[in-house]
Amino acid sequence: MDYKKLREDLVKWVEDYAKEVGAKGFVFGLSGGIDSAVVAALAKRVFPENSLGLIMPCDSIDKDREDALRIAEAINLETKTIDLTKTFEELMKASFTSDNKMARSNIKPRLRMTTLYYYAQDLGFLVLGPSNGSECYLGYSTKYGDSAADLMPIANILKTDIFELAKELGLPDFIINKKPSAGLWAGQTDEDEMGFTYEVLDAYIRGEKIPEDEVKEKIDRMHKNSAHKRAMALQFEI
Repeated sequence: MDYKKLREDLVKWVEDYAKEVGAKGFVFGLSGGIDSAVVAALAKRVFPENSLGLIMPCDSIDKDREDALRIAEAINLETKTIDLTKTFEELMKASFTSDNKMARSNIKPRLRMTTLYYYAQDLGFLVLGPSNGSECYLGYSTKYGDSAADLMPIANILKTDIFELAKELGLPDFIINKKPSAGLWAGQTDEDEMGFTYEVLDAYIRGEKIPEDEVKEKIDRMHKNSAHKRAMALQFEI
């Protein structure tokens, strides 16, 4: 793949859409991961002065916030930090504390989504989403959380290509070499949770042969079970 052309085409696509809808700028979550860093770098090329990264810790890992700030410094990005930890805790108190770890954890990206749209509506900005093509294929995202956005620039770009695109965008090595993680809890990584690597997943999505039948079955099952995340809510037809 020609990653320089991919970068140029992506920037033009994002810029054309922003002009079409009259957007004044972009706002997005800056998580300290490579996907949000790529989205931030793309945004800066379209709106150098009107790109805003929101750092939204929510009972989160300090290292991720530090990495987000390092990314912002590297690309000269304006950021605001909104700590959602107390909001999360108050919601738990007001409702109940589930024993389901994922049910609790998925509240966090949904709180971040609400915060992003609050800023976007006030500023006349569009919300950019960070989901990549590998995550979208598996449904490896939170419905109406990190998957909710006005524009999803990298939703058709596989994770292994994201690393190369990050290099083309001039992002620092520390973020390219960082292990992908949703940051839902300490020590959590995407590949440990999925049970296979992004290299294997992307090879399968591309139609290449992978040797592990159990992995194929798991990928197929995850893709099928997450179909609802790739579609609008079903509507009754009269």
